[in-house]
Amino acid sequence: MKKYINMSLMMALTTVFTFGFFACGDDDVTNKDMQKPVISSEGITANPINCQQYYRGDVIPFHYILSDDEELGSYNIEIHSNFDHHTHSTESSADCHSGEEEHTTPVNPWVFNHDYIIEGGQKSYEARQNIDIPTDIDPGDYHFVIRVTDKTGWQQILAVEIEIE
Repeated sequence: MKKYINMSLMMALTTVFTFGFFACGDDDVTNKDMQKPVISSEGITANPINCQQYYRGDVIPFHYILSDDEELGSYNIEIHSNFDHHTHSTESSADCHSGEEEHTTPVNPWVFNHDYIIEGGQKSYEARQNIDIPTDIDPGDYHFVIRVTDKTGWQQILAVEIEIE
């Protein structure tokens, strides 16, 4: 009986290893999407860009071109306060601050976070959204963060600084 169990175990392991080695051929490796998607302003008037100023009660007309070598999946827009002057290190922000601004404690900061699905099969997408700025938020520095994700999960991020008065 022990000999029968050992033989069955050996056959099972041989099958698993053999299948594992042959299931991952070179085609699987070469056909994988290995590139991040792109967030571009080429050929359009992109918005928002670093250091743009907006006013409470107005609209931010978001506009960028999103692309991928294989297929796009979705994008996300996040807006959050930058009252502590932290950075996301995707865009230079040296010219946005006058140097006189101090770190402030938010009372009613704006937080916006929304996902947008891109219809299947697209390699390029002109993303446009009109985002209403609430009237009752704290004025000050904010980050406008764009995240685009392709169908396989690669992600690219663009963060710009905006000011809301």
